Amino acid sequence: MAEKTNISKIFGENVFNDTVMQERLPKKIYRELKLTIQEGKELDLAVADVVAHEMKEWAIEQGATHYSHWFQPLTGATAEKHDAFLSAPKTDGKVLMEFSGKELVKGEPDASSFPSGGLRATFEARGYTAWDCTSPAFVKKDADGSRAILYIPTAFCSYKGEALDQKTPLLRSMEAVSKQALRLLRLFGNETSHRVTPSVGAEQEYFLVDREKYLKRKDLVFTGRTLFGAMPPKGQELDDHYFGVIRERIADFMEDVNRELWKLGVSAKTQHNEVAPGQHELAPIYAECNVAVDHNQLVMETLKKVAYQHGLQCLLHEKPFAGVNGSGKHNNWSLTTDDGINLLDPGRTPHENIQFLLILTCILKAVDNHAALLRESAADVGNDHRLGASEAPPAIISVYLGEQLEDVLSQLISTGEATHSLKGGHLHTGVRTLPDFAKDATDRNRTSPFAFTGNKFEFRMVGSRDSIAAPNVVLNTIVAQAFSEASEYLEQAKDFDLAVHDLIKKYASDHQRIVFNGNGYSEEWVEEARRRGLPNIKTMVDSIPVLTEEKTIELFEKFGVFTRAELQSRAEIQYETYAKAINIESRAMIDIASKHIIPSVLQYTTALATSINQIREACGEANISVQIELLKECSSLLAATKAALRKLMEVTDASQGKKEGRTRAVYFQDVVVPAMGDLRQPVDKLEMLVAKDMWPMPSYGDLLFEV
Repeated sequence: MAEKTNISKIFGENVFNDTVMQERLPKKIYRELKLTIQEGKELDLAVADVVAHEMKEWAIEQGATHYSHWFQPLTGATAEKHDAFLSAPKTDGKVLMEFSGKELVKGEPDASSFPSGGLRATFEARGYTAWDCTSPAFVKKDADGSRAILYIPTAFCSYKGEALDQKTPLLRSMEAVSKQALRLLRLFGNETSHRVTPSVGAEQEYFLVDREKYLKRKDLVFTGRTLFGAMPPKGQELDDHYFGVIRERIADFMEDVNRELWKLGVSAKTQHNEVAPGQHELAPIYAECNVAVDHNQLVMETLKKVAYQHGLQCLLHEKPFAGVNGSGKHNNWSLTTDDGINLLDPGRTPHENIQFLLILTCILKAVDNHAALLRESAADVGNDHRLGASEAPPAIISVYLGEQLEDVLSQLISTGEATHSLKGGHLHTGVRTLPDFAKDATDRNRTSPFAFTGNKFEFRMVGSRDSIAAPNVVLNTIVAQAFSEASEYLEQAKDFDLAVHDLIKKYASDHQRIVFNGNGYSEEWVEEARRRGLPNIKTMVDSIPVLTEEKTIELFEKFGVFTRAELQSRAEIQYETYAKAINIESRAMIDIASKHIIPSVLQYTTALATSINQIREACGEANISVQIELLKECSSLLAATKAALRKLMEVTDASQGKKEGRTRAVYFQDVVVPAMGDLRQPVDKLEMLVAKDMWPMPSYGDLLFEV
């Protein structure tokens, strides 16, 4: 029998966390490092030397031989380069195991090897990684523990200081929102809080399929999603998968995932089946924003690694299967002070909580003014298939507040003050043996892209394989701007109490259009949103231009989060990413249709024709109408497939002549993507006709139900 997991014993055992630092670092060094972590005090190299030595000694005790500056380039994934803990050999042939403060604080990967959007030329190779001491270092081990590497979370920037990664702007945005939130808190008389940190919890959805079947699907291997595939007889109609019993094979996988994550200090808490067959979810407890971003990357890496060990493949694409729900991640965001105050906690009487109401209406203002920017932060090639598909939030940004807060805002707008808050009451089950219990004052709304859920906002648009850094950069910065403008107004007010009430009413009135508590999936909401003037940005390509609008540049430059050049580079990278992804998908379809599907259909039609001739010879009076009808239908669809394939090849080849950037991305969106759909249509019909043993790849039914 396998040994039971003791969570409290293993949690964080592979992390150079605060407990380890207190035990190993001299008290003075520990205090200096904590001042850097908590207050942003510049780190002295002498302190870094001591920390590096103890970190190295601890890592070696964990079995580590190498260290890596672990960073997050603009690929959406992570990157690493491994260096051994050794110096030049001595004269006696032995080596010293060394790791200096300089090596801890700064690394040098090749900056030209990653997407930079023109910030770095190919010949400009030097880039720097800088230690993010606010996110703890950790050791990752392979399955049998024989290989271990010390990972040091870092930021990644160019030789000239431009941000080439996800973390640098994230840390900048965290500083911006902290500074402006403190400014606001001081106006309310709070002198005890010294830092405000965005807290984030990212729920992660994913699919699991059998790895042997996965390897037989070249579309999954090349692109992460199925480019062809007919729906099986059963999909997700019966809702019997969602929250159903977790299969034993999947439960074993989840147990190993949890164990690996707990060792890395990731507080994986909730796991369950999701709506679609083969789909699941993992949710952690909240962490500070940049730590949560690191943890989510570890979650995705661990899901893939452990799946491989179990003979499974983890699919993180937003829409791996057409016709069933796709995957996202819900970015739960709140603001918390260093002395434990959640600024988004309305308390028992929200109508009397003036500070909360001002913060709430500031957020409404931020989301309304920058809805297009928030939409772009969740833009991804795969998300184009998911958003607005009545399975995820629509592409229209709106805010769900629930009945209680909507009622409070209505009072403020109509009368200038709020005198009461709706109560949740008690839930009476009508069964004597079941307890009656207090229910929340508001329900949840799963169709809202930005929903208030008690003491946080849940941004539900983010794609399942994307880094959560980008949406949090945007959230932090737009809220910082709203706080700054509110503070500027209130700091000049002669009567603070009157001014803050007027400001709350003004923000609530001016931005009530962004509040929507209804069904975000309905066509009525699309029309209503249009009447309200809310943007409905349906595709990734259409969302990108907002990055380089003057309004956006002014916002990010004001708070030191992005420069104009950094934003322009990110727009170029987004266009390039889209074009490359669709080009790969298109060429994968061409390859699969040419080499696998058409030959298989020819084999089947040849078998049908042979069968028809043989039956005619054996018995001229036999009824062969079924075979003839199948042969005609398959031949007709085969001809349609060949014509669509020829068209897709033409438009894909023509893309190479298009100017790089937006022009090429728009061409792929408007010309190549429809041509891909035209090829898929006859192929999916053929899959329903051709004998299963002749079809060249596993079906949806094989992938989704045989796990």
